[in-house]
Amino acid sequence: MANTTDSDTKTPKANGAAQQAANMPLFYKQPTPLDAKAHANLALKKNFGFGFTEGVNAVPVNLIEMPQVCHYYPIAFSPDGNATPVAIMGLRDNENLFLKDDGTWLENTYVPAYIRRYPFIFSEMPDGDQLTLCVDMDENILEDKGEQPFFDKDGKATQLSQNALEFCKSYHAAAQQTIEFSKSLADSGLLVEREAQINIAGNKRINFSGFKIIDEKKLAELDDKVFLEWRAKGWLPFVYAHLFSGAQWQRLTAILNAQIEAKAA
Repeated sequence: MANTTDSDTKTPKANGAAQQAANMPLFYKQPTPLDAKAHANLALKKNFGFGFTEGVNAVPVNLIEMPQVCHYYPIAFSPDGNATPVAIMGLRDNENLFLKDDGTWLENTYVPAYIRRYPFIFSEMPDGDQLTLCVDMDENILEDKGEQPFFDKDGKATQLSQNALEFCKSYHAAAQQTIEFSKSLADSGLLVEREAQINIAGNKRINFSGFKIIDEKKLAELDDKVFLEWRAKGWLPFVYAHLFSGAQWQRLTAILNAQIEAKAA
């Protein structure tokens, strides 16, 4: 998303959620349906960490987690017609400020569900509505005959796989609710493109763009009928969570400046 410049020059953009590959979800390289025979000995590595989020400065968030997300990250919306809500995790291109050098997440910080779901994901099978649990076939997180197998010796799903299935079910349901909200928001005319101008250490300024936010003036003028519909659907708290999250741009700036100063020391 963003480029660092001495003053007014290039403008960085949000990469990640809004700019993922056209036919592959963000982070995933080779999602494959889990199969008791084919993956009888396959296991998930213990404590594989969050290294897979390196270089990504925005991830999708679901509606129901926005009240938590707003305390840690700015929430923006993708600039396309989908208006996907995203958590901004970095102010420069290919930067995740919350990923520590040891692959752990910044302490006392909420981790978005999209990240916690990895390496599992649902896949909709052709010619049907059935959703199948898949795992990303990445050697950095999988191993043979490890301590966290997907299937037991009888070919039954282990607790790990069952928990992953339940999490993906919950995530999928929340994602469907989010799509409905995003479509209504995109159609409402409330979203406007914005550019965040951020001053960082070394007398440099970052112009961060590639996202949309809700215009508060337009929100105040929202048609009463639409407002009441949103209230009836329980969407208003999520609208306000987005607005409140604007304070987190300062938090990102503080984290970035602390990291710059630590490297310069």
